[in-house]
Amino acid sequence: MKKLRLFLWMALLGVPVAQVNAQGNIHQQSSVYEWPTDLQVKQKLDQWQDQKFGMIIHWGLYAVPGIIESWELCSEDWIERDSTMSYDDYKKWYWGQSAKFNPVKFNPDQWAIAAKSAGMKYVVFTTKHHDGFSMFDTKQSDFKITNGPFAGNPKANVAKYVFEAFRKQNFMIGAYFSKPDWHTEYYWWPKYATADRNNNYDIRKHPWRWNQFKQYTYNQISELMHDYGKMDILWLDGGWVRPLETVNDEVRAWGASIPAWSQDIDMPRIASMARQAQPGLLIVDRTVHGPYENYQTPEQRIPDHKLNNPWESCMTLGNAWGYVPNDQLKSATKVVHSLIEIVAKGGSLLLGVGPQPDGTLTEEAVQRLAEIGKWLDKNGQAIYNTRTTDVFKDGDVYFTKAKAGNTLYALAQLPEGKDVPAFIEWTGNIPKKGSAMTLLASGTKVKWEHSGNKVKVWLPEAFRKQNKTYPALAIAFTPEG
Repeated sequence: MKKLRLFLWMALLGVPVAQVNAQGNIHQQSSVYEWPTDLQVKQKLDQWQDQKFGMIIHWGLYAVPGIIESWELCSEDWIERDSTMSYDDYKKWYWGQSAKFNPVKFNPDQWAIAAKSAGMKYVVFTTKHHDGFSMFDTKQSDFKITNGPFAGNPKANVAKYVFEAFRKQNFMIGAYFSKPDWHTEYYWWPKYATADRNNNYDIRKHPWRWNQFKQYTYNQISELMHDYGKMDILWLDGGWVRPLETVNDEVRAWGASIPAWSQDIDMPRIASMARQAQPGLLIVDRTVHGPYENYQTPEQRIPDHKLNNPWESCMTLGNAWGYVPNDQLKSATKVVHSLIEIVAKGGSLLLGVGPQPDGTLTEEAVQRLAEIGKWLDKNGQAIYNTRTTDVFKDGDVYFTKAKAGNTLYALAQLPEGKDVPAFIEWTGNIPKKGSAMTLLASGTKVKWEHSGNKVKVWLPEAFRKQNKTYPALAIAFTPEG
C-alpha cells in the first residue's frame, strides 16, 4: 500500500496527459493572461519577476506513509490503490494518518537554509492540500496538525514557523492553499459517494451547503492573511473549483470531469479581503483566466516558446512533490539547465521538495540543493533581475538581458559529464565591436570574434583545467547597436 503504482509514477514523471487518462494530477497552463491594474500588485509582480528561483514545499499526512499527496483519496480511473481494501476503508486509513503524524524533528530553519544555499529567493508552502489536513492552526476544523500527537510541541503551528524561518533568510513568502477540500462535509458530503475530484452534490439543489463551504474557505484564507505575518503570494491550487462561466473549450480539452453546476467560491470577495490585509498580494488562482491569476503556472514542463506575461514552471526535484522513500532526484546540472531555459523564456522556476515525516529534508536533497547553489553563486548575475531578449535561444545557448542597463548574458548549456569545450559558438546577439566579454564563473575576460552573424568565444585554459565538467557557462557582454 505504501508503494506508488506505475500509473501514479507516470503522472508524477510528467508523462503526457493523454497517456494517464485525462489530466491526472498535472495542472494545465491557461492560454489567456490578464495584466493586473492595481499599482501595488504590479510593483509586487515586478519584484517577484526578479527572483527567478523558488522552493515549493509539499508536506502533510501523505509524508507519513510516503505516498502521492492526497490523490489516492480521489476516485478517478488514473488512480490505483490497494485492491484488497474498500474505497471507504482506504479513506479512513488515509485520514487516520493524522493520529501518526508527529514530526518531532521539525526543522524549518534547515529547509530555509538549504533553500538559500540553492540560490532560491521565494517559497510556497502547502498550508492545506486537497485532503483537507491543515498545516496551520485553523479555527474552522479540528483536522489539523495542532490537533494530533504534535499538538504539544512548541512549533505545532507549523506554517507559522515555516514562514518565520524563510523570512529570516529574506525570502518572499507564499501560502499554497487548496480550494477543494475532500475532508469537509461541505465539499464531499458523506450523504453521497465521491465520484471524482469535484464536490459530490448538486450545488443548485443544495445552495446552503455550498455557501457553508464558501464561508469555510473564506475564513481559512482570512486566517492565513491576518495571523501569519507578511505574505507576498497566495497560491491557489485546484483549478476545477471555478465559476462555470470560466469553463471554455480550452478547459474542456484538458479532459477532467466538469459538473453541470458552478463551483464558484467568490474570488472577488476573497481577493478584496486578502489584499486589504496584505496590500499588493499576488494571487495565483491556477488556470482560472482573469484578474486573480497574476502569473501562470505550467506544471512539470517548460513551455516550448517564450512568453511575454509572468509565469512560473513548478517542477519537482525528484519524481514526487511530497516525500517518497528512495525517490530519484534530478542532477544539479539538469536543474540548472531547466532554470536557464525557463528564465530565458521569461519565467521562474519553482522547485518542489518534500520533507520527511520527521520534519527534516533528506541529506541527499540538502546536498543537491547546495550543488545547484554553487553554480548560481558564480553565475546568478545572468539569472536574477533579468528579462528576455528578442533572440533568446540558439541551439543550446540561451540569452537573458539585465533588467537595468544594456548587458546581455549568453548561457551555454554543456552536456552533463562531458569535458568543458575549448570554445562555444552562437548566431545572433552580436557583441559591440571592441567590447569585452566576461566569463562569470571565473570573472575573467575571454577572447571572442564574429564573422557575419556568428559569434565564437574561446574559454580560458585555466578554467578548463580547474573545471573538467561544468553545468553551463554564463558570459556577460554588451551587444552592438
